[in-house]
Amino acid sequence: MQIYLPIAEVSVNAYLLLGLGGMVGVLSGMFGVGGGFLMTPLLFFIGIPPAVAVATEANQIVASSFSGVLAHLRRKTVDLRMGTVLLIGGLIGAALGVAVFNYLKSMGQVDLLVKLCYVVFLGVIGALMFIESLNAIRKTRSGAKPKRRKHNWIHGLPFKMRFRTSGLYISVIPPVIVGVLVGILAAIMGVGGGFIMVPAMIYLLGMPTKVVVGTSLFQIIFVTGFTTLLHATTNYTVDMVLAVLLLIGGVIGAQIGTVIGARLKAEQLRILLAIMVLAVCGKLALDLLIQPAELFSVGTAGGH
Repeated sequence: MQIYLPIAEVSVNAYLLLGLGGMVGVLSGMFGVGGGFLMTPLLFFIGIPPAVAVATEANQIVASSFSGVLAHLRRKTVDLRMGTVLLIGGLIGAALGVAVFNYLKSMGQVDLLVKLCYVVFLGVIGALMFIESLNAIRKTRSGAKPKRRKHNWIHGLPFKMRFRTSGLYISVIPPVIVGVLVGILAAIMGVGGGFIMVPAMIYLLGMPTKVVVGTSLFQIIFVTGFTTLLHATTNYTVDMVLAVLLLIGGVIGAQIGTVIGARLKAEQLRILLAIMVLAVCGKLALDLLIQPAELFSVGTAGGH
């Protein structure tokens, strides 16, 4: 069933979009990522222009994250106080990111930048998570008890705050900085930033994995919602038809994902996520390096 997307100006199969939305929704529920880092490149692969993919995907993340958060709130695995601190940083970052995106769009370089950002970030984060998860799995196999995180430099910073759900007493500066970075990425790459947020919360802030997923989703809802609004009002690149189809799939998938996620061990979850991140990174890098079938594509003036 072919459907025409008015803003993207292409026709695609509606069932394919529902399937993609569902698949990414499952990942969202399992890993606490908005799923944008996988969905946006997948949209590139089926022929959606990067500028439209980025803005519309931010829209879909809001729904699948909201669906995931509801499931986590029922389990009481959301640290609302930490989520709010991350959120303050996230909104500042999102506003900065949209400004950068608009500037690059006027230069005509936005598509290349978006794809390069993906290759770099997915490669680095996928590799780090893969190595760390392998070590964790080895340790659990050998029967060594995982050590509690020792105090690091983050615990010495001022403006401390107690986060009861996470069992932490740390400075608010690191979470705000993490939030700003994630907000910028949300705007430029159309991602919720979960794939950076989740590792940062586990390794930098030392939060327990069970709480990280729900808290990450809570913050992602607001930042991506704000980003979508900015893109819709300044770039006019949000395709509602595309968003609705992805949404329907995403909301159903997120509920299934939360159930699967609750049954897997933390190390297994992390290694699965790392493998997927590396696979998408490899495909994107290949697309950038291999000569395209058509060397010239027709675009509107100003969006070369």
